[in-house]
Amino acid sequence: MCDVMNLPNKLTILRVFMIPLFLVFLLVPGIPKGNYIAAAIFIIASLTDFFDGYIARKNNLVTNFGKFMDPLADKLLVCSALISFIELELLPAWIVIIIIARDFIINGFRLIASDSGVVIAASWWGKIKTNVQIVMSVMLILNLDNTIINILEQVAVYLALAFTVISLIDYIYKNRSVIKDGR
Repeated sequence: MCDVMNLPNKLTILRVFMIPLFLVFLLVPGIPKGNYIAAAIFIIASLTDFFDGYIARKNNLVTNFGKFMDPLADKLLVCSALISFIELELLPAWIVIIIIARDFIINGFRLIASDSGVVIAASWWGKIKTNVQIVMSVMLILNLDNTIINILEQVAVYLALAFTVISLIDYIYKNRSVIKDGR
């Protein structure tokens, strides 16, 4: 068994500790270039998600702590950004509710499945959704005032929303036995 505080888990913990720092630079008015610093922190935090998973799988450093904390850290980072976008009037609440509700539904599925010893893996749709949400988030954090960029931001928002819904439907369909059989 590998050490609980291995490098991937340290990266996950780092990501959690980056969230308040990210929020300060994003939400506290008057910080010079605060949105650029917040974007840099968000990008670095998002990259730790990629690297902790890659390192854990490559070096057989997967732990129960990592299995629990990694997705939790991801949700905390993304939900913090999404809720902040409502405060900053960059996203309407209904879009944020749909995106966050999808995660609650899928986590519920995973809990029910895990009670029966079934592990439900992430799908490609979910991975695409995550990447589009990250791109959308960085664009909204930067909040550049340019007509073309504003159009691209809106495209990214609706792509993120579409992939959120598609990944939820795909997830429910592929794992319908969790509800049907209770496993």
